[in-house]
Amino acid sequence: MCEECGCANRKILHVNKAVLAANDAMAGLNRKRIEAMGAVAINLMSSPGSGKTTLLEKTIDLVGDSLKIGVIEGDIETDRDAARIRARGIPAVQLTTGGACHLDAPLVHRGLYELEVQTPCGLDIIFIENVGNLVCPASFSLGEHKRVVLLSVPEGSDKPAKYPRAFMGSQVFVITKTDLMPYFDFSLAEAEKEALRLNPRLNILCLSSVNGDGMDGWIDYLNKLVNSPARTRARVVA
Repeated sequence: MCEECGCANRKILHVNKAVLAANDAMAGLNRKRIEAMGAVAINLMSSPGSGKTTLLEKTIDLVGDSLKIGVIEGDIETDRDAARIRARGIPAVQLTTGGACHLDAPLVHRGLYELEVQTPCGLDIIFIENVGNLVCPASFSLGEHKRVVLLSVPEGSDKPAKYPRAFMGSQVFVITKTDLMPYFDFSLAEAEKEALRLNPRLNILCLSSVNGDGMDGWIDYLNKLVNSPARTRARVVA
């Protein structure tokens, strides 16, 4: 009978709503903690292999000491990404989900505590590198101020149309690995058109973390975000 009338589906829906409500409550606490640290937080979302960690490495190299950066790394297993960030002298906390395909607010809450212990003088930016996945991470707020979705050239330009929620909920769309454009059938026009159809206010950046093309636009975005009047007011209140 449940399969026929749909009551089982309603029960699942109620459970999902409760889980998301609890997550959102914790995300609000995370946001307050992040702002108390003097930072803005950016949630990086993409498929596996889109270049999130490489983008962070290049960003760290370019900003030098001008921005205080901390990183929370999310993966199913291993601490390899956090090790890459620490090798550049940046505090990094590795969160392993043990099989879950996304980070959630309670897990990030733990990571923020560990990061705060490592950085008693505060931070400017906290990057939260989510688990490689364009589906589940889009549903879970972590307390971030901005969401950045990445798409690499080898993945194909049709991904915004196929995975709309990740693009609808983001503020910035970064197309990575543009140095590979000559070798793949990737339509920049299609990717931009589909993304803007879903989210007309999306800020689109194209870059290569390998040869540095377009990185100036990314660094400029970060500097404006850190120095925004809203963030300055939040730091004064904190």
